[in-house]
Amino acid sequence: MGELRYVRLGFGDEAVAYLDAWEEQRRVHAARVADEVPDTCLLLEHPPVYTAGRRTLDDERPLDGTPVVDVDRGGKITWHGPGQLVGYPILRLPNPVDVIAHVRRLEEALIRTAAEFGLATTRVEGRSGVWVLGDAVQERPSPGLVLDFDPRVRTDAFDPRLSGPEYAPSNAGQRREDRKLAAIGIRVAKGVTMHGFSLNVNPDNTYFDRIVPCGIRDAGVTSLAYELGRDVTVAEVLPVVERHLREVLAEAESEARGAAEAVAPPAGLEHASA
Repeated sequence: MGELRYVRLGFGDEAVAYLDAWEEQRRVHAARVADEVPDTCLLLEHPPVYTAGRRTLDDERPLDGTPVVDVDRGGKITWHGPGQLVGYPILRLPNPVDVIAHVRRLEEALIRTAAEFGLATTRVEGRSGVWVLGDAVQERPSPGLVLDFDPRVRTDAFDPRLSGPEYAPSNAGQRREDRKLAAIGIRVAKGVTMHGFSLNVNPDNTYFDRIVPCGIRDAGVTSLAYELGRDVTVAEVLPVVERHLREVLAEAESEARGAAEAVAPPAGLEHASA
């Protein structure tokens, strides 16, 4: 990974349609594979759109038939729209290619970003993305049912979309449950990454209530604005994300270089034989 170039494609009234951004991703990806451009991160907002990764199940899609764009990234279904900062880092990964390490680097940059705004976030084992942890189960407010009868702990088939707003993903903060601040879904082809992350800055999170976000039924979604209790704009967050992503990638490159030097044979012994 070399110097990272940022391209700000469009925000607000100039938000970029998802299919247009996907086509631009493919163009930049092909150019990066051919070493015609440096590592590049596309940054933008989308008009409202649902996108489904390869592992999305039919019962996780909108019940009302709202259109969904099926894409070639990993992960499941999510939503993109105004108030959400989307980043598509198109990077050549070092050999050997480590996809999980790439995901962890994206998470780390977003964790540092949230911390700079005063919000503590973390990872959740087995679930990609950046999370705000909820209270312990016994300390959460009851949605009107005792825990023993809470449908989420009685059946894997529980569907929050059929159970009223008290179970909606957008209300997870009120229930003091775990809630996702940033989602990550990627694809790696020919050693170069595509797709990336979406950070909820100040979106209308009720859009997530039509789907099962990322296929997770026992947690919800949140935003910087909700957690901080104040207005936060994408324009305010954008340069902070850029700085932390650049720092995290530079640290990873330095570590990889150091590891390679540590295992290199002493000068003059490359061709020595036993």
